[in-house]
Amino acid sequence: MPRTKEQYEEMRNATRDKIRSAAMQLFVHQGYGSTSVQDIADTAGISIGLLYRHYRTKDQLLNELVGYAVEGLKRNIRSFESDQSPKQLIAQFIDEVYTDLSNGEELANLLILINQALFASAGTDSQLHEEILQVNARLLDATAQLIRKGQQLGEFRLGDAKEMAVYFYASIQGLAEMKILLKSNFQMPSPSVMTAFLFKVGE
Repeated sequence: MPRTKEQYEEMRNATRDKIRSAAMQLFVHQGYGSTSVQDIADTAGISIGLLYRHYRTKDQLLNELVGYAVEGLKRNIRSFESDQSPKQLIAQFIDEVYTDLSNGEELANLLILINQALFASAGTDSQLHEEILQVNARLLDATAQLIRKGQQLGEFRLGDAKEMAVYFYASIQGLAEMKILLKSNFQMPSPSVMTAFLFKVGE
């Protein structure tokens, strides 16, 4: 039967999702340089010709994935710069991290992919590479400011806010890497454990 324009668009989006998912999995598990376009097509279950209809190069695919991850970081910055309670913002963020890392690999893969894009310049657009550095710095500053605000309100433990922000993201990055490494043996720490260094005891 003839397909409508909407049906074609749904099929196109579904194919692109399969390609992105396959590429992200392969880039993370075996490295960008060791992944061929044929590997991506095989993992996605499509022909290499169909893959090239959506992405002209492997670089284009990597840059789209990294760009998607960067947009997620920007949303976090905007959230942390809002007027909501610092404790509520951190709790909501940690709940989302907990859910994502408990239920799938997408967040873990995205976090690892961003690091790969920083340390392995091959394949990453130079402008995007610079944007990753800038956004990471902004996110760290926004988090430190949020922690200072929470300390002033008596919601958070006292301490150097910048150091606490660094520790905060280092723990999340470490959990992402452990999830990929340990696979089914990975056990996600509870939100209360993840925020114990920050939230005051009994609150």
